[in-house]
Amino acid sequence: MLYEYKLNEKNELEYARKWAYGRNPAFLDFSPYGGDCTNFCSQCIYAGGAVMNYTPDTGWYYISPNDRAAAWTGVEYLYRFLTTNKGAGPFGEEAELYKAKPCDIIQLGNAEGFYHSLFVVGVIDGIIYVAAHTNDTYFTPLESYYYERARCIHIKGARKWH
Repeated sequence: MLYEYKLNEKNELEYARKWAYGRNPAFLDFSPYGGDCTNFCSQCIYAGGAVMNYTPDTGWYYISPNDRAAAWTGVEYLYRFLTTNKGAGPFGEEAELYKAKPCDIIQLGNAEGFYHSLFVVGVIDGIIYVAAHTNDTYFTPLESYYYERARCIHIKGARKWH
Protein backbone atom coordinates (compact mmCIF):
# COMPACT_ATOMS: atom_id res chain seq x y z
CA MET A 1 0.00 0.00 0.00
CA LEU A 2 1.28 3.46 -0.90
CA TYR A 3 1.62 5.90 1.97
CA GLU A 4 1.46 9.63 1.18
CA TYR A 5 3.51 12.11 3.21
CA LYS A 6 4.78 15.69 3.23
CA LEU A 7 8.40 16.39 2.46
CA ASN A 8 10.67 18.03 5.02
CA GLU A 9 10.86 21.54 3.57
CA LYS A 10 13.43 22.64 6.15
CA ASN A 11 15.82 19.95 4.87
CA GLU A 12 15.12 20.87 1.24
CA LEU A 13 15.82 24.55 1.86
CA GLU A 14 18.94 23.81 3.88
CA TYR A 15 20.21 21.56 1.08
CA ALA A 16 19.57 24.29 -1.50
CA ARG A 17 21.44 26.83 0.62
CA LYS A 18 24.37 24.48 1.25
CA TRP A 19 24.86 23.30 -2.33
CA ALA A 20 23.71 26.29 -4.46
CA TYR A 21 27.33 27.33 -5.07
CA GLY A 22 28.88 23.88 -4.75
CA ARG A 23 28.44 20.31 -5.87
CA ASN A 24 27.51 17.35 -3.71
CA PRO A 25 30.11 14.69 -4.62
CA ALA A 26 27.40 12.00 -4.46
CA PHE A 27 26.03 13.31 -7.80
CA LEU A 28 27.71 14.08 -11.11
CA ASP A 29 27.82 17.74 -12.12
CA PHE A 30 25.92 17.77 -15.42
CA SER A 31 26.91 21.37 -16.27
CA PRO A 32 29.23 20.26 -19.10
CA TYR A 33 26.51 17.96 -20.50
CA GLY A 34 23.66 20.39 -21.05
CA GLY A 35 23.16 21.75 -17.54
CA ASP A 36 22.90 20.80 -13.89
CA CYS A 37 19.72 22.71 -13.04
CA THR A 38 17.23 19.84 -12.94
CA ASN A 39 19.75 17.56 -11.22
CA PHE A 40 20.04 20.20 -8.47
CA CYS A 41 16.24 20.47 -8.11
CA SER A 42 15.95 16.68 -7.88
CA GLN A 43 18.63 16.63 -5.19
CA CYS A 44 16.73 19.26 -3.19
CA ILE A 45 13.51 17.22 -3.38
CA TYR A 46 15.41 14.08 -2.43
CA ALA A 47 16.94 15.88 0.57
CA GLY A 48 13.39 16.51 1.76
CA GLY A 49 12.80 12.80 2.13
CA ALA A 50 11.33 11.79 -1.22
CA VAL A 51 12.06 8.17 -2.08
CA MET A 52 13.33 7.33 -5.52
CA ASN A 53 11.04 5.67 -8.06
CA TYR A 54 13.04 3.01 -9.91
CA THR A 55 10.48 2.43 -12.68
CA PRO A 56 12.48 1.94 -15.90
CA ASP A 57 12.11 4.77 -18.42
CA THR A 58 9.47 6.76 -16.49
CA GLY A 59 10.77 6.80 -12.91
CA TRP A 60 12.78 9.31 -10.88
CA TYR A 61 16.08 8.02 -9.51
CA TYR A 62 19.84 8.47 -9.48
CA ILE A 63 22.20 5.58 -8.83
CA SER A 64 25.16 6.77 -10.91
CA PRO A 65 25.81 9.05 -13.90
CA ASN A 66 25.00 6.16 -16.23
CA ASP A 67 22.17 4.68 -14.18
CA ARG A 68 19.56 7.35 -13.62
CA ALA A 69 16.09 8.26 -14.78
CA ALA A 70 15.68 10.95 -17.42
CA ALA A 71 13.38 12.73 -14.95
CA TRP A 72 16.27 13.21 -12.51
CA THR A 73 18.16 15.50 -14.90
CA GLY A 74 15.81 16.48 -17.75
CA VAL A 75 13.53 19.53 -17.56
CA GLU A 76 10.56 18.11 -19.49
CA TYR A 77 11.00 14.64 -17.98
CA LEU A 78 10.92 16.01 -14.43
CA TYR A 79 7.76 17.97 -15.21
CA ARG A 80 6.08 14.90 -16.69
CA PHE A 81 7.12 12.70 -13.76
CA LEU A 82 6.01 15.10 -11.03
CA THR A 83 2.66 15.96 -12.62
CA THR A 84 1.66 12.39 -13.56
CA ASN A 85 3.29 10.24 -10.86
CA LYS A 86 0.77 7.97 -9.13
CA GLY A 87 3.42 5.70 -7.61
CA ALA A 88 6.36 6.05 -5.24
CA GLY A 89 8.37 9.25 -5.16
CA PRO A 90 7.52 12.94 -5.24
CA PHE A 91 4.41 14.26 -6.96
CA GLY A 92 2.94 17.65 -7.72
CA GLU A 93 0.78 19.71 -9.97
CA GLU A 94 1.20 22.68 -12.23
CA ALA A 95 0.20 25.90 -10.48
CA GLU A 96 -0.05 29.55 -11.42
CA LEU A 97 3.28 31.31 -11.00
CA TYR A 98 1.85 33.71 -8.40
CA LYS A 99 0.98 30.68 -6.23
CA ALA A 100 4.62 29.51 -6.02
CA LYS A 101 5.78 28.47 -2.56
CA PRO A 102 9.17 27.55 -1.12
CA CYS A 103 10.30 24.10 -2.34
CA ASP A 104 8.32 24.32 -5.58
CA ILE A 105 10.03 24.12 -8.96
CA ILE A 106 9.87 26.90 -11.56
CA GLN A 107 10.67 26.00 -15.15
CA LEU A 108 11.55 28.62 -17.75
CA GLY A 109 10.87 28.28 -21.44
CA ASN A 110 10.51 29.79 -24.86
CA ALA A 111 8.63 28.91 -28.06
CA GLU A 112 10.69 25.72 -28.47
CA GLY A 113 9.93 24.39 -24.98
CA PHE A 114 11.11 24.55 -21.41
CA TYR A 115 14.86 24.60 -20.80
CA HIS A 116 15.68 25.56 -17.18
CA SER A 117 14.60 24.39 -13.70
CA LEU A 118 14.85 26.59 -10.60
CA PHE A 119 14.21 25.69 -6.96
CA VAL A 120 12.05 28.17 -5.03
CA VAL A 121 13.75 29.17 -1.77
CA GLY A 122 11.46 32.02 -0.75
CA VAL A 123 8.49 34.20 -1.63
CA ILE A 124 8.46 37.66 -0.06
CA ASP A 125 5.85 40.29 -0.91
CA GLY A 126 4.97 38.37 -4.05
CA ILE A 127 8.57 38.17 -5.26
CA ILE A 128 9.78 34.63 -5.96
CA TYR A 129 13.39 33.88 -4.97
CA VAL A 130 15.21 30.89 -6.43
CA ALA A 131 18.35 28.79 -6.21
CA ALA A 132 19.82 27.07 -9.25
CA HIS A 133 22.77 25.28 -10.76
CA THR A 134 24.53 25.66 -14.10
CA ASN A 135 24.61 29.42 -13.54
CA ASP A 136 24.85 28.96 -9.80
CA THR A 137 22.66 31.24 -7.74
CA TYR A 138 20.95 31.46 -4.37
CA PHE A 139 18.08 33.69 -3.24
CA THR A 140 17.93 35.40 -6.62
CA PRO A 141 14.66 37.08 -7.69
CA LEU A 142 12.90 35.22 -10.49
CA GLU A 143 12.24 38.59 -12.11
CA SER A 144 16.00 38.92 -12.77
CA TYR A 145 15.75 36.12 -15.36
CA TYR A 146 14.82 36.63 -18.98
CA TYR A 147 12.27 34.10 -20.26
CA GLU A 148 9.30 33.97 -22.60
CA ARG A 149 7.20 31.71 -20.39
CA ALA A 150 7.37 30.03 -17.03
CA ARG A 151 5.51 27.35 -15.16
CA CYS A 152 5.39 26.39 -11.51
CA ILE A 153 5.31 22.81 -10.30
CA HIS A 154 3.83 22.76 -6.81
CA ILE A 155 5.29 19.78 -4.97
CA LYS A 156 2.41 18.31 -2.98
CA GLY A 157 4.38 15.56 -1.25
CA ALA A 158 5.70 12.08 -1.87
CA ARG A 159 4.59 8.48 -1.64
CA LYS A 160 6.37 5.34 -0.52
CA TRP A 161 5.41 1.73 -0.06
CA HIS A 162 4.30 0.99 3.46
